[in-house]
Amino acid sequence: MKIKGAELIIRALISEGVDCVFGYPGGAVLDIYDELYKFSAKIKHIATCHEQGAAHAADGYARASGRVGVVIATSGPGATNLVTGIANAYLDSTPMVAITGNVACPFIGKDSFQEVDITGVTMPITKHNYIVKDASRLGDVIHEAFAIARSGRPGPVLIDIPKDIQKSECEYVEFTPQPAPVASNGLPALRQAVELIHGCERPYIYIGGGVINSNATQELLDFADRIDAPVGSSMMGLAAVHHDHPRFLGMTGMHGKYAASQVLAEADLLVAVGTRFSDRATGNKTEFIKGKKVIHIDIDPSEISKNIPAYVALLGDVKTVLQKLLAVLKQHNRPAWSQTVQAIKNSPDNHLEMPPDQLNPETVIKAVRRHTREETVVCTDVGQHQMWTAQYYEFARPRTFITSGGLGTMGFGMGAAIGACFGTGGRQTVLFTSDGSFHMNMNELATAVSNQLPLVIVLLNNNALGMVRQWQTMFFGQRYSSTSLARRTDYTRLAEAMGATGFKVATLGQLEPALAKAFAETGPALVEVTICNDDKVLPMIPPNGTIRDIILKA
Repeated sequence: MKIKGAELIIRALISEGVDCVFGYPGGAVLDIYDELYKFSAKIKHIATCHEQGAAHAADGYARASGRVGVVIATSGPGATNLVTGIANAYLDSTPMVAITGNVACPFIGKDSFQEVDITGVTMPITKHNYIVKDASRLGDVIHEAFAIARSGRPGPVLIDIPKDIQKSECEYVEFTPQPAPVASNGLPALRQAVELIHGCERPYIYIGGGVINSNATQELLDFADRIDAPVGSSMMGLAAVHHDHPRFLGMTGMHGKYAASQVLAEADLLVAVGTRFSDRATGNKTEFIKGKKVIHIDIDPSEISKNIPAYVALLGDVKTVLQKLLAVLKQHNRPAWSQTVQAIKNSPDNHLEMPPDQLNPETVIKAVRRHTREETVVCTDVGQHQMWTAQYYEFARPRTFITSGGLGTMGFGMGAAIGACFGTGGRQTVLFTSDGSFHMNMNELATAVSNQLPLVIVLLNNNALGMVRQWQTMFFGQRYSSTSLARRTDYTRLAEAMGATGFKVATLGQLEPALAKAFAETGPALVEVTICNDDKVLPMIPPNGTIRDIILKA
């Protein structure tokens, strides 16, 4: 059957199970949008206010749903506006397919109107990208792109499609997606890992986002029970394990829980599961692995020994590798190690609490938690509020914490929250943001209102770029260069002007009534909470520091 390239694109998306795409129309994608109109009963298009918001929405959709997110943009500035969102997805291993239009093939390289070499621009931040100059290849390219995006370590793929290819006739063949094979490094490494686990005295399991991507929570907990080991996580691994599971110590790293970092420091074997050992997680890398051997389980061979040398590497899907280990590991009981872990958990240094009778980040986040369910998806922007959410919000289920980890993208939250709403079928979603981050992409509030999404935005306002200000306080002699914002934005009136409901909270007594009203809304609601600009994210291990350098008090 011969059909136009633009129709083939939409049919291919539908055959891949895509029911929702995000984007912004423009001249170079008009044919695609015409087909979206025709197929609107099968595939929904969400028009955002800006292409960056659309890319973050596709990212949030993918993380909340476990499916591939799709974003569409026109050529030139439309395509370049996707770059930050693509980079964010790349660093956080989010499966995404970005489809961009381009000028017709005869005009490429002629500095035509709205022409940009977007494949060249995005080459370092995609798993793969394509420019389709042969219409007969279009269907194969789209299906290849989805396979690449979701297989192995997930990530973004870009397909650039010139206007004449969209208009050309192509042969369309019905396609059935096939699961991609997963690489494995076989039995010898597995035997080595088992020997290390059987021979160690103080094992520690350090998990990352790979556990969530692999849907391996149960296998992980069975593994922890089998080897009698505590579990700590990177920020991307949060929500993989229920917050109050007896083996879970919380987030480790620069702003992690004291117990998670201290127990890790005392371990003699580190089993890293689906994590990449970023500098914020490890601090001083030499000290990080001192006195311990490392078993690294990961699906991406390029991550093995990239940041931390692995004594044994187990290459493959996390769920599959853990199942193989469970099949051969004997049961361990390590009472001395368990007592040590419990003593560290009970330490006052592991219980740093803000005053419960004051309006502060901890009381706000815990109050919000009382209004949410275990399945509520929580998104954040980037900064102090992000770390406070990681520290104080009690996550209970995988895929309920969506944040920008690797790139640290201020402005990520609004788009991601919108995408998460659609990815969960309209489930109520919470966004924790700040005055600094919210200003980056607050235009997307209009998108949330237009679609009447059940989104509660909790904006912690300290009139500062809080995390940068914290560093200026601690390491730059309190020289607050350009971080004291003193903006006069009235967020309540802004929300109302966009069609949302707004609430202002300046005292602890105002918090609960405002949250009750916000969570009762059927559409978007914004709750602005005034906090002190001297509130710090603690504990804190300084850059390239160790647990010995940990800062527990401001």
